[in-house]
Amino acid sequence: MTGTGTDTGTSAGTTRTTRTPGAPLRVGLIGYGLAGSVFHAPLVAATEGLALDTVVTSNPERQAQARAEFPDVRVATAPDELFDRAAELDLIVVASPNKTHVPLATAALKAGLPVVVDKPVAGTAAEARELAARAEERGLLLSVFQNRRWDNDFLTLRGLLAEGGLGDVWRFESRFERWRPQPKGGWRESGDPAEIGGLLYDLGSHVVDQALVLFGPVTTVYAESVVRRPGAETDDDTFIALTHANGVRSHLYVSATAAQLGPRFRVLGSRAGYVKYGLDPQEEDLREGRRPGDPEGWGAEPESMWGHIGAGGHPCGGESPLTGGGSPVPTLPGDYPAYYAAVAAALRGTGENPVTALEAAAALDVLEAARRSAHDQVAVTL
Repeated sequence: MTGTGTDTGTSAGTTRTTRTPGAPLRVGLIGYGLAGSVFHAPLVAATEGLALDTVVTSNPERQAQARAEFPDVRVATAPDELFDRAAELDLIVVASPNKTHVPLATAALKAGLPVVVDKPVAGTAAEARELAARAEERGLLLSVFQNRRWDNDFLTLRGLLAEGGLGDVWRFESRFERWRPQPKGGWRESGDPAEIGGLLYDLGSHVVDQALVLFGPVTTVYAESVVRRPGAETDDDTFIALTHANGVRSHLYVSATAAQLGPRFRVLGSRAGYVKYGLDPQEEDLREGRRPGDPEGWGAEPESMWGHIGAGGHPCGGESPLTGGGSPVPTLPGDYPAYYAAVAAALRGTGENPVTALEAAAALDVLEAARRSAHDQVAVTL
């Protein structure tokens, strides 16, 4: 499944515009809020073989921002303006609010265009699988943006697991915690179910996806989900416990109410444990306007933030709270650009889809079970 859109007909009967072989694939980006402006636009622009052609946003300030940041980009006010030019484009990126993901991805596929959709790809696993089937029927790429698979700590942990340095893993603890005592508002914190807001589907999409990549399918889900902040409308403090088919237990925390942040990862095995604090700096770099390849450094983490591996530890707590004892493990470089490089390769038929919609559907199975578990206060079997 490639769907490069190069000199070929589409399912909608449109003929692609002929252009020079090897020319960059042209990308239309829908949405220029946090996801579109901070993540997708800079990463697409930095990827060899891709060109940011058009940004869609109806917000005049964001239109001006897009033109200032990417002087050669076209700006459109509505997605239909992209679909009307389907023959001139090779990929659509959907980075608009969650409730629009399914209809916009569906429209792109009907127009004969491959699609990248920000997470969560849909509100339910069933919708994700329906999208996957549509893409398969049309022979088009449908990929889900799960950039946290390329976090520095996650890549480091995958390496440790591959080396067997922890022995048999018994428990995986993952935290994506923040201290935001005042709600920010907006659709991400809306209590309207149609918005698909709340931390369970926002940050939970990341931690669940990482757990599935590391330890495979889940058999049982238990969750606690609370609305703690005055004025908040949806979950802002959620815990998810997963039992994987291989016996590993994953304990996942997503919170906006953590006055003291726990370790990003704590992984306990039969031979040793690994503890890592702090978030990958790539997101902060993007927010600050730094870009992959910047001479000032991209995603560089100081040695003081490296994780540690070991066993035992000091019974009186003599080690630094950021280490937990043990030996430092150099953190591998994070690599968000690898996602779009893989997308470009998949579109050209030289690589695989980096994150499939069916993988995203499996994560949504878990998120839906977590929501049921928290509501009914029971464990849910998958």
